[in-house]
Amino acid sequence: MNELVLYRHQGSAAIITLNRPEKRNALCRELIQALTRAFQKAQVDDQARAVILTGNGSAFCAGMDLEELRSTLDANSEIIWNDALALSTLFDLIYRLPKPTIAAVNGHAVAGGAGLMTICDCALSVPEAKMGYPEVRLGLVAAIVLPHLLRHVGERFARYLLLTGELVDANQARGHGLINETVPAEKLMDRALEIAESFAKGGPHALAVTKQLLAQYSKQAESVEAAAHASAAPRLGEECRAGLNAFFSKQMAPWVKADSVR
Repeated sequence: MNELVLYRHQGSAAIITLNRPEKRNALCRELIQALTRAFQKAQVDDQARAVILTGNGSAFCAGMDLEELRSTLDANSEIIWNDALALSTLFDLIYRLPKPTIAAVNGHAVAGGAGLMTICDCALSVPEAKMGYPEVRLGLVAAIVLPHLLRHVGERFARYLLLTGELVDANQARGHGLINETVPAEKLMDRALEIAESFAKGGPHALAVTKQLLAQYSKQAESVEAAAHASAAPRLGEECRAGLNAFFSKQMAPWVKADSVR
């Protein structure tokens, strides 16, 4: 079995690669655990002055693993809570990492995948990538990433993304501050490494303190547990269950009128 997450050094950077290309790097429990271990490793890795997160294959990350999600339709609250807490803990680990992080978005970044992109300090994307948070269309709530999204794009665009569930292209995302740059695929990693080397010119302690202050002043008030609860609670309700059942049956969600579908 291939490693779900690859970890290597190049220059001053540790490159962490999601390695489920056959599943479009969808986030299963094992991948979330492996990502958590990789970022914990990067945190204490003296050779890594910055961290680049990217995906193997055509997608950066397609969100939650649908097969695993389907298996939780009748799961008890403890399983759903543990899943939400694991993802919330990973996001908080990346957000508070004392080293700069760069998302090198090599393809579509959707739902939890868009969340991974959003919590990094810097994000680069190939022009053809699409990104967004379509959770509400399944009766889910993108609670864990919501405060991070607000910091980047402001409330108006965040409301559009979160309430419509629409995906936007990389140019739209750049125009609203969700990503920093669009870069051709063949130059994506080179550009990410350039930025990592720029970060490495800063003192390690100075960078760590700057990131600590950024977290403090951004008023990221929600705890890991509160974010996990806000994410888990809708999955225990009938609306989410109905939305997921409709999705897996390739039917419209019960709240969607047939004549409203384009």
